[in-house]
Amino acid sequence: MKRRHLLLGCCAAMGAGLFTGLGLRAAGPLTNPCRGALPPELADHALVRAALEGLDTTRLVDTHAHLLGTGDSGSGCSVHPSLHEWWQPREVLRRKGILNAACIDEDAVASVDHAYVERLHTLAAGFPAGARWWLFAFDRAHDDAGRPVPDWSTFHVPDAYAAQVARASGGRFAWVASIHPYREDALPALDAALAAGAVAVKWLPSSMNIDLRDPRCRPFGERLARAGVPLVVHCGEEKAAPGAHQDAFNNPLHLRALLALGVPVIVAHGASLGLAIDEDQPSKPAVPAFELFARLMDERAHEGRLFGDLSAVFQRNRSDDVWHALLRRSAWHGRLLHGSDHPLPGVMPLVSFRRFIRAGLLAEAHAAPLQRLREHNPLLADLVIKRTLSSGGAKLPAAVFEGRALDTLASFRKEAA
Repeated sequence: MKRRHLLLGCCAAMGAGLFTGLGLRAAGPLTNPCRGALPPELADHALVRAALEGLDTTRLVDTHAHLLGTGDSGSGCSVHPSLHEWWQPREVLRRKGILNAACIDEDAVASVDHAYVERLHTLAAGFPAGARWWLFAFDRAHDDAGRPVPDWSTFHVPDAYAAQVARASGGRFAWVASIHPYREDALPALDAALAAGAVAVKWLPSSMNIDLRDPRCRPFGERLARAGVPLVVHCGEEKAAPGAHQDAFNNPLHLRALLALGVPVIVAHGASLGLAIDEDQPSKPAVPAFELFARLMDERAHEGRLFGDLSAVFQRNRSDDVWHALLRRSAWHGRLLHGSDHPLPGVMPLVSFRRFIRAGLLAEAHAAPLQRLREHNPLLADLVIKRTLSSGGAKLPAAVFEGRALDTLASFRKEAA
């Protein structure tokens, strides 16, 4: 048993390294212990009560959660074969780390697809009634001719499956479509997704091979702009889904092409990781992608159209400067949205309470109960951590977690109608 636990620990730690470039130094467990429902004293802990206090929990929304599967239920989901090939241990460990984060034991479940969704429902049951999650589909990577390239596709989650899971959730889950704009059927597929209730569309440019400046993105963007439906775009460095390896396509400044069309854009992770070329000053060295995101947020032309989600931004591979900026820049708070990046909150080494304490964001006494909370319900812990962190007294307001920024998008949709 000890040997098995050691192996799992190494797998989880190495898997986390694949996402974030982390080493093995971490406080707390290296694997997700999946402890089940919160004990009463933890459910009623002062930190949990304080996190929920002042929140309109009927509006609580997580706008960045991943739906994953292997296709073993007929879902149409798939993962790249390399994630199962023993001669590619880094990829195998990537798979094991993700599954452990989602509390799935492949050898003990009849269906990974079903177990993943059941785990989401279990975690959601720990939240007040009314809380909702946006579950992401994920299209395949396509080449420049608009043809799918399986070898570039780390994983695939069809729109139809995401819509099915959302419909069966009793209102707990909404779904986000993913449609490559180079596809010959991109516009009909977008129309079908919107008619089926998709609340947004997700692109990961580097992984999917999408150049946001490509003219083929224009008709897609114009359709989204008319509908007032947001495009969730990953900006900054990507770790979990390398895909097509087009890292330059994640430059935040490329969003200007879409914003000029009136597309509502949600920048996933606030572009909080990695470097990018400052295309306003291309002769200079690359700068933090977050710096370019901040520039866009401060350009008045984008107010009401440009938003950011907070998924993954408080992981240990982000800088203290990013943390302090997001907490202190109150002018941004009405344009920020809560996102968990599920299942990554269940990767234990990704959060460092010691880093928060050293950065002056967290009281030392809060670390132990927050870690215990992570071991029972990582999604709830992600919310409580974000509500607890403070920079010089500045904290994220309730509006971020209530999705108040989405009210702006709703007004656009009314105008479009």
